[in-house]
Formats: sequence, structure tokens, C-alpha cells
Amino acid sequence: MSVKIRLQRHGKKGKPFYWIVAADARAKRDGKYLEKLGTYNPNVNPAEINLNIDLAVAWLQNGAQPTDTAKNILSYKGAMLKNHLVGGIRKGALTQEQADAKFAAWLEEKAAKISDKEAGLSKAQSESKAAALAAEKAVNEARIEAAKPVVEEEVVEEVVAEAETEAAPETIDEAAEKAAE
Repeated sequence: MSVKIRLQRHGKKGKPFYWIVAADARAKRDGKYLEKLGTYNPNVNPAEINLNIDLAVAWLQNGAQPTDTAKNILSYKGAMLKNHLVGGIRKGALTQEQADAKFAAWLEEKAAKISDKEAGLSKAQSESKAAALAAEKAVNEARIEAAKPVVEEEVVEEVVAEAETEAAPETIDEAAEKAAE
């Protein structure tokens, strides 16, 4: 029986969520699997990957072949590197302490890259929000400026109308008196 490490799709339409599983190569994509190794959520940026690295390395050591996407995920999380280091230990090229030190250094470097990416994304997001707010303020100020002449004309018309009503006589008797004078 050949074993594949592959993705098993879950989630709803348009919002995929994957399980990383070790499964028989003849099994259906979402069918029976031998063991669940982790999860992969591509809906967030950066993608969220939870993987049991030791379990994945054990399956790789036993001959499981990862699919292309699963191989990329395993490489991203360091399972392929750890598998390589375990092979070096088995051949006698490295000691366990050297391999652990190399893997720990790689994990620190990877964590720094991920935190830099997250910081860059949050900075870009805040800059885009600030730019959108500035553009919205400019549009609102332009609307206010465009509305000012109309408001001033209405105020002038109201003042003229009030002056005419004050100048107009209140009753016919007062009009006759003014005309007699």
C-alpha cells in the first residue's frame, strides 16, 4: 500500500479549510485516511498552518510521498528539513545535538520572517486606512465648499424677503395713511 501525505478539503463553498492527512493513495480525496497530521487555513493572511512535525517526519521516514501542495506546506513548517537532518543522523554525518541546533536556528529565522511579514501587512493595512480617510475628508470638504454658495444665496434671499415684509405696510389703513402723507 502506498501512502500519500495530502490535503483533505473541509469548510464551505468559497471558504476552504484543509486537513493534512496521511492516506492510502487509492482512497478518495475526502475519504478514509490513516492519520491526521495537521490543518491548513488559506483564508487568512498569512495562511494558518498547524502541523505535528514529528508525526509528519515519521510518515516521511516510513516512505509516505507528499503531494506538491503538501510538500510545500511541509517545507514551510520545517518537516522536510527535519526529515533531511534525521537522514543525516542515521548516516552518521551529524549528531542529534547538531541537528537539533540547526533546526532550532532555522525555526528562529523562519519566525522572524513571519513576524516581519505580519508587521508589513499591518503597516500596509493602516496606511491604506489612513489614505482612505484622507481621501474621504477631501471629498467631504469639497462637498462643503460646493454647498456654501447655495447656502449663502438662500440666506441673502431670506434677508431680502424679510426686509420687504418689514417695509410692506401691515394693514390697508396704514397704507392709506402713508399715501396721504
